[in-house]
Order: sequence, then C-alpha cells, then structure tokens
Amino acid sequence: MSTKSLGNPYSTKSDLRHGAGCDCASCTAQPQSAATAMSSEEMMERAVESAVVRSVFGHSDIGRRSFMGLLGGGTVAAALASVFPLEAAKAAILDNLGPPEKTDLNIGFVPITCATPIIMAQPMGFYERYGLNARVIKTAGWAVARDKSMAGEYDASHMLTPMPLAMTLGAGSVAEPYIMPAVENINGQAIVLANEHLDKRDPKQWKGFTFGVPFEYSMHNFLLRYYVAEFGLDPDVDIQIRVVPPPEMVANLRAGNLDGYLSPDPFNQRAVWEGIGFLHILTKEIWEGHPCCAFAAPLSFAQELPNTYGALLKSIIDATQYASAAENRKEISEAIAPTNYLNQPVSVIEQVLTGTYADGLGEVKQVPDRIDFDPFPWHSMGVWILTQMKRWGYIEGDVDYRAVAEQVYLAADARKVMTDLGYDAPEVSYKSHTIMGKTFDPADPEGYVASFAIGKG
Repeated sequence: MSTKSLGNPYSTKSDLRHGAGCDCASCTAQPQSAATAMSSEEMMERAVESAVVRSVFGHSDIGRRSFMGLLGGGTVAAALASVFPLEAAKAAILDNLGPPEKTDLNIGFVPITCATPIIMAQPMGFYERYGLNARVIKTAGWAVARDKSMAGEYDASHMLTPMPLAMTLGAGSVAEPYIMPAVENINGQAIVLANEHLDKRDPKQWKGFTFGVPFEYSMHNFLLRYYVAEFGLDPDVDIQIRVVPPPEMVANLRAGNLDGYLSPDPFNQRAVWEGIGFLHILTKEIWEGHPCCAFAAPLSFAQELPNTYGALLKSIIDATQYASAAENRKEISEAIAPTNYLNQPVSVIEQVLTGTYADGLGEVKQVPDRIDFDPFPWHSMGVWILTQMKRWGYIEGDVDYRAVAEQVYLAADARKVMTDLGYDAPEVSYKSHTIMGKTFDPADPEGYVASFAIGKG
C-alpha cells in the first residue's frame, strides 16, 4: 500500500520524507492488511486474557513472558478458558472496572479548541473524578504528537480522526494498531483567506493559491481537497497545499507565505482578531456534523491497562458531553485559555465556543454549533475518511473499508460508556452523510470513490 506526502517546508525533522531506496524501519515496514485487521471482539478478548494473566503473575513481566513462551499463546488461552469464564468477563469488562492499574498518565494535545474536552478535563476535575492523575502536555503539531505517541511518551493523545486509521494501516508511518474510542469535536473548522483576497470569494479564482493545512492525514486536508474539487480545481495541480502546525498558521498568513488555510480554531478567529484575514466558509457548511479531532491510543494501552483505559474513556466522554452544553461554553473558555493550554485571549476562544463571532467581513454571526462536541465514533465516518485517502492516492489497492473502520473506531465502547453515564447513544454505527449536497452511502465506498471526476483513486 503506497502513500503520498505534501510539500512541507514547515515540518519537524521527524516528519521529513526519506529518499528513494531508504531502508530505515519507517520506509521498509509493511502496512497491516485488512485481512489481518483485529475485530473489536478480538481486542476485548485479548484485553481480558491479558488482565487474567496479570492477575496470576502480578507485575512480574518476566514470569508472564516465560509462561507464555513455554506454553504458547493458543495453549495459554485454552488453559485460561478452562478455569476462567472468559466470555462472561469479556461481556462485563466495562461493567466491572477495577481501580486503574496506572493513575499517572501523560496525554498529548495540540493547542486548538478541538482539544477542548481533553484539555478542560484537567483543570475542571474530570480525570480526578475517575481516579486518574492525568498530565496534559502541549504539543507543537501532529507529526510530533504521532511520534511521541508511537514512542510511548504519551499514554494517549488528542489526534485528528484520520490519524489512527493511517497509523494502523502504516500510511505515513510504521504500521501500529491504534484505537479511537471517542470523537472530541464535530464542526469547528473554517477556510480563512488573507484580506488581500477579499475580491476572490469564488474558489474558481484560487488557481495558484497556497493553502495551509495542519497535517496530511487530517479532515482539514480532505475537506479542503473536496471543496476545491467541487469547483473544478485539482488540489494537486491548481493549488499548493502545505502542512503548517496550527500555532504557525496566523504568522504565515501575515508574512504572505499562505493565501489562506483550512485550520482548527482558535487560529481562524485569531486571524480575524488580528485584522489579517476573514472567514470564507465554516466547514459545517461543507459537511454539517463532520468529525475532526478525537481521543486515541495504541491498542496495547487498552489491552495492557483495561481499567485505566476504561477510566480514561469515561473521563473524556463525560468532559465531551459537558462541553456540548451551550451554557457551559464561557466557563470552559476561561478554563482552557491559560498559557499552559491554548495561550489565547478568552474573548477569541469565546467567539469560537459560543458561536457569536466577527467574520472579518464586517458582520457578527450567530452560529451556536460553529463547533460542537459529540463523542460517538461513527464507523461510516471512518469509511468516508478512507475513501478520501483512496481518492487522493494516500492508500492504494484493495481496502476493506468496514474492517479497518471497525477495528479502529470503537463505537461499542463509546456506546457502553455513554449509556452508563446516562447519555443517549446511537444504536447503530453506520449512516449516510451529505457533503456539499452529495450523499455518501457507506455501503458502496468504491462506487463513491469512482464517482468523482477529479481524483486519483
């Protein structure tokens, strides 16, 4: 499965592309095939078996490994099943969580409003509520977040919704199974143009423009590509797309390095606040209710620390639901504004979270759901993201869209926790979505990819 990359003069060293013939681990790793994708049921079974083995050997890692090596994994599973009701435990694992195996956690976040639930959960006590001492760590950009997560420096991380899909498939990185049990925000992005382009509101006039997006494997990249293609522009020919870390978006717009960007907030609103740009369109006008950021972790985190995983998922979902209530947005704006979090004026954050904002065109808008918060990870959204990765050449060959989406987006876990906490949760995980007036049917992803006049898939 091949991957592609964007031109990226702003990237960190860890995100630089390697040359032809490179034989490093990153370049030679084979992506996980859809045929070997692990189902949610298999993941839960492994987590239960791991927990049982830990209960037998305690924290003696040598004892566990020796035992597993002596008997083999299949024999161990059979032996455990003979003396322990694995099926019952698997069904009840989120019902009967014990104390977290690990309470001190490092959780990465990029300083954007999409990370609101993960950030606010620290100062507002949501982690503490579930027995965790979580330290949220500001991270410069997504390449750094990915690398620190894969290196084990972060237990879990704020990620863009396409990232755990790409990381699991080995697109843009070494293949490693990742899980995404909760979305953080829906909507909440915008296309910003520099003030010098006030007379170029028609995207057909954007040939030759340079746009910034925060990461290749982002909704920002895929929504920008979708949007300009609907106006007849090929995003790989007619415009240039550069990866720019969100905190650097405004400076690059001011310096003239970018004509515009599709970025997370507060940097869209910050461009207006500083008088250098205007909001061309909110992404909710492209796709109402689209996902953007999420809570993600290596599969091994849930397998090895199931109680900690369950407590952390409860913390995140509880905080996400709290953030979804409009009456809480001003309080949250103050909580996440300080230097160690977003480092932004409260008034800028409030404009984003409350949806009462200046658009840079002389009007004050009232859009209460400019950004919203819904934790449910729809499998159909995962399938749509994979179709765009296929459409633009980030993945090639046969793709088992459903298997990959279901392996990574743990809708059952989100539904269980949402229900336990007293929140409504969808009973299904697939639905159709409408993007710029065109219906996406998740049952026919290949037909959808083939339906576009512009693309590579």
